Amino acid sequence: MFVTIENLCFSYPNTKATALDNFSLQIEKGEVISILGRSGSGKSTVLRLLAGLENPAVGKVTIQDQVLCDKHTFVQPEKRGIGMVFQDYALFPHMTVADNILFGLFRMKRAAKQKRLQEVLELVELQGYEKRYPHQLSGGQQQRVAIARALAPNPHLLLLDEPFSNLDAELQEKIRKELRDILKKANITSIFVTHDEKDAHILADRIVKIKNGQTDFIGRPCDLLDVYRQEKQNLPPLSEKKELLYT
Repeated sequence: MFVTIENLCFSYPNTKATALDNFSLQIEKGEVISILGRSGSGKSTVLRLLAGLENPAVGKVTIQDQVLCDKHTFVQPEKRGIGMVFQDYALFPHMTVADNILFGLFRMKRAAKQKRLQEVLELVELQGYEKRYPHQLSGGQQQRVAIARALAPNPHLLLLDEPFSNLDAELQEKIRKELRDILKKANITSIFVTHDEKDAHILADRIVKIKNGQTDFIGRPCDLLDVYRQEKQNLPPLSEKKELLYT
């Protein structure tokens, strides 16, 4: 298994509540996983633990047979080979698109940097935008720059925190499919957190539903629809999946 998460437990300082309780998950290479839950459910805590921004009280994370954290080990964030796309994209406003993407490639030689820049620009379909600044881009274009910057160093795993929260409803519909196409074309193993079931159903290969820090469901989008059918006997046929997403 490409990514293995075993029994992660975590509580934030000065709080009695457990943010994450025995969270476990196995992920195959190239799989797109959605962690779905309400605000405060623990979904963003999973990303913070994977990225190394927090250290679990209990549990183990392994990527490609490398232990990132357990009771004996803690690999620093910059050495984990994990890319992150933040909710607000966190682009440097004083840097061009090219400079934002090149920021994490300081270890490469100049020719290799330029080659990788063109590769990721092509991947996110932003060729010709190299000299623009973030304020000259639409929300969707800014998101693609943030994705390109995260993908440029060839991370093992890509984490995305609420990737559509800053986009209006019309743009969300367009960007969802574009993002899935980018992730699949890059063959990058990805985890994104969301509170929006439409995001999860459209983008994810599997959905992990989390509630009060505990796993409530793991399965394919169609499996989650089956759960809803069992809970609500008067739902329309499964073939009408589009309507179910708005229930």
